[in-house]
Amino acid sequence: MKTEKAALVLGCIAVVAGIGSTYGPVKEMLAQLKPQTGLAVWSRVYTEPQDDLRTSIESKAAKLNSPPVDATVDRVWKAIPGYNGLEVDVEATYRKAKLKGPNAGLKLLYRQIKPGVSLDDLGAQPIYRGNPAKPMVSLMINVAWGNEYIIPMLDILDQEKVKVTFFLDGSWLSRNKELAEEMLKRGHEMENHAYTHPNMSTLSRARATAEIQKTQNLLKESLGVTNIWFAPPSGDFDQETVDIAASLGLKTVLWTLDTVDWRNPSPDSIISKISSKAEPGTLILMHPTASSSQALRGMIRGIKAKGLQLGTVSQTLSAERVLPADVE
Repeated sequence: MKTEKAALVLGCIAVVAGIGSTYGPVKEMLAQLKPQTGLAVWSRVYTEPQDDLRTSIESKAAKLNSPPVDATVDRVWKAIPGYNGLEVDVEATYRKAKLKGPNAGLKLLYRQIKPGVSLDDLGAQPIYRGNPAKPMVSLMINVAWGNEYIIPMLDILDQEKVKVTFFLDGSWLSRNKELAEEMLKRGHEMENHAYTHPNMSTLSRARATAEIQKTQNLLKESLGVTNIWFAPPSGDFDQETVDIAASLGLKTVLWTLDTVDWRNPSPDSIISKISSKAEPGTLILMHPTASSSQALRGMIRGIKAKGLQLGTVSQTLSAERVLPADVE
């Protein structure tokens, strides 16, 4: 089409040039024109317009693309999980956006890139926190008593749309199967807190193994749960404890931040402490106590107000990325 129009223009110029050879004034005017001027104007007029959609996608991708972060063993925090990298697929996003049309809203398509070193590659190490680049926090609720507060806490978690990880004392589970089933039915994660709430570092290897394994088997038999995390009672453990748990297929997890709710602090003090100190990767220890029950909603809202998501221990310690709203 452009070639045909160019030929037409050049033809007109030729005609005018022919007339100019007869009529003096026209001939003089043509003599003053620079031949490339008309072509330069033509080029500017018919250059393809810049593709604003592609430019927008490339700009967003440049801000979002991130390399993966390897899992590592920190001198203080011990095992810290890795975090997937993110790469926006510019071409696929562009094609999909073109098909949907300008009023559909732009959603970026992406791929996650796994780190070269994962949590599994670190061996038998305790875990105290998630990756500090991942804006997610977990509430880990150790249960060996406090039945009267469990349903009220479950109701608040439902209302706030939050899932947590309950670490169950095995002897408690053996007496409270129906209550444990209610926790599971509401979508929470159920994990291992030994059987009789002992100080694990003081036990023989055989006894320590039995404490963990008995609860592991009970979780499977009573709830159909395949156990993956072990939280030592009272936070008491040694390297042998971690090794035993690892031999049973479990990772040993502790906490970053403690509500110390067993001392019955005021709910407001718990809310203030957790809201101010929670940060990406924080694991928050609590129990079904009066203080935590009354503080729970405020804690959740304080954490969310900092732009942090709440998830289970498995979600927080996974390498899976927390994605911005415009990425799918």
